[in-house]
Amino acid sequence: MKITLIGTGLMGYPMAKRLLFMGHQLVVFNRTSEKSASLTDFGAEVAESPYAAIMASDCIILMLTNFEAINSVLFKNPEILKGKTIIQMSTISPDESMGICQKVIESGGEYLEAPVLGSISEAQSGTLFVTVGASARQFSAWLEIFKCFGAEPVLVGPVPHAATLKLALNQLIGSLTTAFSLSLGLLLNNNVNVEVFMDILRKSALYAPTFDKKLPRMLSRDFANPNFPAKLLLKDIDLILNVAKDTSLNTSSLEGVRSIVNDAVENG
Repeated sequence: MKITLIGTGLMGYPMAKRLLFMGHQLVVFNRTSEKSASLTDFGAEVAESPYAAIMASDCIILMLTNFEAINSVLFKNPEILKGKTIIQMSTISPDESMGICQKVIESGGEYLEAPVLGSISEAQSGTLFVTVGASARQFSAWLEIFKCFGAEPVLVGPVPHAATLKLALNQLIGSLTTAFSLSLGLLLNNNVNVEVFMDILRKSALYAPTFDKKLPRMLSRDFANPNFPAKLLLKDIDLILNVAKDTSLNTSSLEGVRSIVNDAVENG
C-alpha cells in the first residue's frame, strides 16, 4: 500500500522506517527537508510540499508538533482531502481533534485519531501502544497499518476518545517524572544510598518501570538528545490543564509540575 507520512521528526522518522520495513510504499514530507532526505536511502519518496504529499496517496498519516502545524498542512487546499483518509497520530486536545475531524469530513475525507504511547526506541522496534479513536469499521480497515507501529492497537471509542486518553497518559509522564526526581533529590542531598532506595522501591506497589528508565540520566545529569523534549511535555501539560479546568477538576498538583517543566525549558 502507498502511504503518505507528514512529519519526520523524533517520532515520525522511525515510524516512517517501520512502514518501509513492513513493505509499504511511502511518501514523506517534513517542513525541515533535511529530516526526511535520508529516508530515500530506505526507499521513501520525498514530496516537495504538503500539497504534493497529500496528493500522492489516499492514506495520510500526520505526526506533527501541534494543532497549528496540522491545520497549516491540511487545510490550505481542503478540496484535495476528498476521498482521503487522514490518520492523526500526534498529541492534541480532544476539542482540536474533533475540530479537525469535522473539517476533514466537510472536505469529503475520513478522519481517525491514533496517538501513540512510547518513545524513539519503541517506534524503532514497532512496540508502541497505539490508541485509536474511530468507528469499528475504520479501525478494522486500517488495523494492519496500526500494527506496523504496535502489535496490539486498541480501539478506544469514537473521536475524540483516544485524544483524551493520550492526555491522561501524558499527565502521568509529567507527574511521575517530577515526583521521582524529587525523591531522588531528597536522597542525594542527604547522602542516602540510592540503590537501597531503588531495591525497596522495585519490590513495592509504588514502583513504575519509568523510574529505572530515567534513573541513569538523572544520576549523571545527562539530558542531551532526549526521547521526549521538555518543550513538548510543556505543550502537552498545557493541553491537559485546559481540558481538566473545563471539567472542573482540581489541577493544583499538575500546575506544580508545569512550573518545574517550564523551569527546565527556560534553563535549556
